[in-house]
Amino acid sequence: MKFSVRIILVQAIVFLLGSVVMGYEMLASRYLFPYFGGSIETWGALISTVLAALMFGYSFGGYLVDRRPDLRFCSLLIAFTAIWLYFIPSLSKPLLLFILQTLGDGAVGTISASFMIIFLPLSCLGTLLPFVIRVILTDIDHAGRVAGLSYAISTLGNIFGTLVVTFVLIPQVSVSQVTELLALVSALGAILLYFLRLKR
Repeated sequence: MKFSVRIILVQAIVFLLGSVVMGYEMLASRYLFPYFGGSIETWGALISTVLAALMFGYSFGGYLVDRRPDLRFCSLLIAFTAIWLYFIPSLSKPLLLFILQTLGDGAVGTISASFMIIFLPLSCLGTLLPFVIRVILTDIDHAGRVAGLSYAISTLGNIFGTLVVTFVLIPQVSVSQVTELLALVSALGAILLYFLRLKR
């Protein structure tokens, strides 16, 4: 597996967007807790929703990249994430209040609220890895190495996003400001993916 400047930049984007995934999971707890409490049930709903979103994103991304192996197409999905994150601070209150009043604060309401604010953006982020692996893979003999490295870098980004959002950003700035920062990072990732013009 040969490393070019473009491939290194793609993996840097994988790291950044990986940090958004877990950073937003931690941040989503701050949106849900005032309405559904901070119990283990709420965390269970959050974690399950994140895993469901990534499961769908990986599968859907694999389906899409086999038909259009072009990072510019993936960049549109990442751009959707950026737009979603930008608007969620203003939309979350009426959406969560509606779910609370309609479904209550039990399991159904909590899981529905988690899906409402998490599922779509994280599903879009989940499509990234199948695109990256397909586009940068040049030799089937290195498929395991390419896939393993890509998932490792994404997971490193997950760890970074979790720690920075939890211990640095949330104690210092408002939840809406952190959300807007994650939207900015997602937008940057989308722009870079588009102009890299990597495809198979």
